[in-house]
Amino acid sequence: MGTDGKPAKKTASKVTAENLADKQHEISVTEFFEKNKQILGFDSRAKSLLMGVKEAVDNSLDACEESDILPEVIVKLSRTGEDEYKVSIEDNGPGIVHRAMPNVFGRLLYGSRFHALRQSRGQQGIGISATVMYANISTGRPAHIASRIEGEDEVAWEMDISVDTKTNRPIVTNEKPFSWEGKEHGTYIEYTTKGRYMGGKQSIFEYLKETAIVNPHARIEFHDPEGKAFVFERATETMPPKAQEIKPHPQGMEIGDMMNYSSATEQKTVKDFLKNDFCRMTARLATEICEKSGVDPESDPRELGRNGSMALINGIGQVKIMAPPSDCLSPIGDVLIKKGLMHILDGMRPEYYATPVTRPPKAVNGNPFTVEAGIVYGGDIPSEGQVTIMRFANRVPLLYQQGADIITKAIGEVDWRRYGLEQRGGKGIPFGPAIILVHVASTKVPFTSEGKEAIASMPEIEEEIVAALKLCARNLKSHLNKMEKKGKTHEKFNIVQVILPDLAKKVSEQLGRPVPDLSRTITKIMNVVWIEPSKSKVENGRKFTYGIYNYTIKPHTFMVHAQLPVECINETVTGNPMFDSTNEEGKTQWIIRDIPPSCSIQLEFTLTGELADTFDPDDVYVSGINSTYVMGAEALPGDWGIKGMKITESDDDFIQDDVSEEEEEELEEEEFEKELSDDE
Repeated sequence: MGTDGKPAKKTASKVTAENLADKQHEISVTEFFEKNKQILGFDSRAKSLLMGVKEAVDNSLDACEESDILPEVIVKLSRTGEDEYKVSIEDNGPGIVHRAMPNVFGRLLYGSRFHALRQSRGQQGIGISATVMYANISTGRPAHIASRIEGEDEVAWEMDISVDTKTNRPIVTNEKPFSWEGKEHGTYIEYTTKGRYMGGKQSIFEYLKETAIVNPHARIEFHDPEGKAFVFERATETMPPKAQEIKPHPQGMEIGDMMNYSSATEQKTVKDFLKNDFCRMTARLATEICEKSGVDPESDPRELGRNGSMALINGIGQVKIMAPPSDCLSPIGDVLIKKGLMHILDGMRPEYYATPVTRPPKAVNGNPFTVEAGIVYGGDIPSEGQVTIMRFANRVPLLYQQGADIITKAIGEVDWRRYGLEQRGGKGIPFGPAIILVHVASTKVPFTSEGKEAIASMPEIEEEIVAALKLCARNLKSHLNKMEKKGKTHEKFNIVQVILPDLAKKVSEQLGRPVPDLSRTITKIMNVVWIEPSKSKVENGRKFTYGIYNYTIKPHTFMVHAQLPVECINETVTGNPMFDSTNEEGKTQWIIRDIPPSCSIQLEFTLTGELADTFDPDDVYVSGINSTYVMGAEALPGDWGIKGMKITESDDDFIQDDVSEEEEEELEEEEFEKELSDDE
């Protein structure tokens, strides 16, 4: 040892480092979340109570849909002490096999959906086990689980489950079989937890109400702590399309993802890696990407490294790749969005449900996604203050962190003044009697946290939300314009129809002459084609009647268009003498031929089935006639992608667009399938 003491300092430093190394050890994932409960959303009493219900209901809906079972979910809350509640959730799902029950409810990061590239509510395997963990921590009591799978010889099993936070393993007690009378299959969970029951926009009731809107095929029953029961009956028995697992899409992929995929592939060449490990790829596309990126198509993909992966991503960006297949997603669909809104919001008596919009699927970071939007306007919706925003991700309501969500940001980017809503400064959330609904469906929703309360800011998703909102807002604006124009014309029409005949009658009496026929005079003054819709209830459906009046001085031939619910179309639609055609989307058109001046005709049809009331008779369009002179219908939108009638002197010539968007997609799909068959 030197006199300056330096060796002694080194020895002390060495001892300190070794002591620190001895203290370092692996942290259990459950122990981590136990100390960081706020990451999972358990950061307040009110929110914790909601999160537990949310995770259980989400699991129930997922399980029912995967097994093609119409969901029936019962949620019950009862107060057991100060800020302490007993919560139970029961479903009619397929049940959980006996051996899997402990891990499903008592082990975090245990699930079947994390690696599956398809849409589902739950993905990480954290939610319900985290609920059990929080209940254990806050009250010291285990959760009680019961489940039965379908089969005459199958018995139900029940057990109490706690979570060992040190090992992330379930602790099972009181395990036994039992006879579950009247229950063929399903799952039941009951737990006691600390919480605070509240009403309002972030309540359990609001969560279940919004869940019923975007899951109209589900029946949800809720018993609150005061003993009141609320039932959200299913609005339809139409199950959502089952999402299919797909391979990742190469569009928008990050370099790290490409490196991970290439290092784990079983393919021998880069060309085969691109063709076989990604969706929407063919041999031709794979070769073209390799050419543009400068990567040898016959090289080993496991040796790409950072530079090779970056070159491939650049090459992918230079070629046109079809959008991701839509069967990995399960969007609600415009008709069922409207049905759900109508079923739950009927008490507000809205003036108008703007036709919801479902955007074509896109990809971000290799994960397909789609955006849906809808707007409800008028009626008893409060007109003071900002509009109500309903945010959803994979059919799950997002009630917290609205300000941090990309949906809120996208809504603020739209200039709502152009669409009839007040917006101060042209930015931010608009004001007015409206509800704006946005649903983002994806194989992997980019949430801001494990609590799944807000969607992260992704430019690709924001662009799609804005596009969907603008399309939906345009429908609202068309309706408002139509109602304003119709109101003014109604006033003019009433004056002409009432005052002129009355004046003519009095003058005739004074002069002792017959009352003249004013029909042509009224026609000249009005100078419009009037389309007046009406509807009435009939057995198992709705009857729609359009009175079409020609208040112009010449005969007209034109086409009337409407998008009808496909399931409701019947022979009263297709058998009508004026019927022209309909397509797989329900876009239907009728030809009104040579309607003379001062004359009228009626177009009638009946829609049958549970979705008949989702058709709004005001949502009709015309072609083949200048829409400026039509009252009650707008010009056919250019994005409908169907045949329209050209406006000519005789009003009877047709014109077909070169290629519609839908036809272009069909051609691309056919070309893609042909390439695949050639590859094989």
